[in-house]
Amino acid sequence: MEYGLQFFPDIGPDQKSAQQYWNESLDLVGLCDELGYSQVRTVEHYFEPYGGYSPSPHIFLTAASQRSKKARLLTGAVLPIFNHPLKVAGEIGMVDAISNGRIDCGFGRAFLPHEFQRFGRSMDESRARFEEGVTIIRRLLEEENVTFEGKFHSFNNVTSLPRPTQQPRPPIWTAALGTPESVGAAGKAGNNLMLVAFAGPAMRDVLNIYREEWDKAGHKGRGKVAMGFHMFCHEDREEAYRIARPNVNKYFDSLISAIESNSGWGKGTASSKDYPGYEQHMAKLRETSFDSMLEAGAILAGTPDDICKQLGDYIDVAGEFEYLSMQVNFHLVTFDEAAASMRLFSEQVMPNFR
Repeated sequence: MEYGLQFFPDIGPDQKSAQQYWNESLDLVGLCDELGYSQVRTVEHYFEPYGGYSPSPHIFLTAASQRSKKARLLTGAVLPIFNHPLKVAGEIGMVDAISNGRIDCGFGRAFLPHEFQRFGRSMDESRARFEEGVTIIRRLLEEENVTFEGKFHSFNNVTSLPRPTQQPRPPIWTAALGTPESVGAAGKAGNNLMLVAFAGPAMRDVLNIYREEWDKAGHKGRGKVAMGFHMFCHEDREEAYRIARPNVNKYFDSLISAIESNSGWGKGTASSKDYPGYEQHMAKLRETSFDSMLEAGAILAGTPDDICKQLGDYIDVAGEFEYLSMQVNFHLVTFDEAAASMRLFSEQVMPNFR
C-alpha cells in the first residue's frame, strides 16, 4: 500500500483565508518525501465553502511539485463538463513537464447542482460530457494532428502542446461513488479508480466489478484504486476525537449546504436521469457524522493502534487497494495538528501495512 494526501478545502473567508489554507497545505506537502507520502491530490469545485477554494487543481499541483520531488500529483478530479478539453490537455502537458513526469489525470462527472446551474450546464448531460471530454483529452495526449467531431466539441488537425513528458501519456483515473456502471466503465477503459470509504458497505463488490472489467478488457496488471479517508492520528484517543469530531461534522455540513445551495436538490423537488437516487444519497449524508463513520469503519481516527485496527478491519471487509488517500487538514484542523498526525501515522501505522 502507498499513502497520499488529499486536499479538500471546506471553508470560506470567514473561517480561514485561501492564502492561509493553501500555504498550510503546501507546507504539509513539504513533509511528504521525509515521511513517505507518495501521492498528492486535490479537487475541482466552485463558489461555495465546500471545495470552492480549489477551482483549478493543476495550479495547486504545480506548486506542490516544487515542495515534493517524489510524490505523484493527482487531479481528484478535473470536471470535463466545466472545461474545454483543448485547454485541459495543454495544462496536463504543462504540469507534466514542470513536475518531471509526475502528473496523474483524474476526471469526474461533477455532482453539485449549483455548479451546473451557474455554468449553464444540464445535469442530464453529465455522463455524455464526461465521456466525450475524457475521450478527447486522452487522444490529445496520445496523438498529434487530432480531428474530432462530437456532440459538444469539434475541431480539426490539433496537436496539443506541451507534449506529455510521460509516454505515451500520464495515467488516467476515474472518480466514482461506487455504482456498478461507473466502476465497471473505469475498469473497461483501463483507468485507475478513486473511491471514498464512506460511499457504502458493499465496497468489496465494487472492487470486484472493477477488477473483473479490467481483466475482461485485457489490460495488464489489475488497475490501481485510491481509497479516500479522513484521518487524524494522536497519541491520546480522546484528544484525537476532540479535535477530529467537530471538524469532520463541519465537513459534512458544508457538503450538504453545497448540495442544497441555489437548488431544489435534496429536498424532493428536482431529479435527473444521470443521477438516479440522488434524494436517497442526500438522506444518507444527513445521517453521516464523525461517530457514525467511526462506527462504520469509514474513518481513521484515534491512536496509532486504533488506526491500525480500523484500517486492517476495512481491508478485511472491502479488499485490498493500492493508495490510501487521506484528508489530514479538513475544515479547521491546524497545520501543527495535521503535521503531527501525519508524522505519527508515518512512524507507527505505515510500517504495519508495507
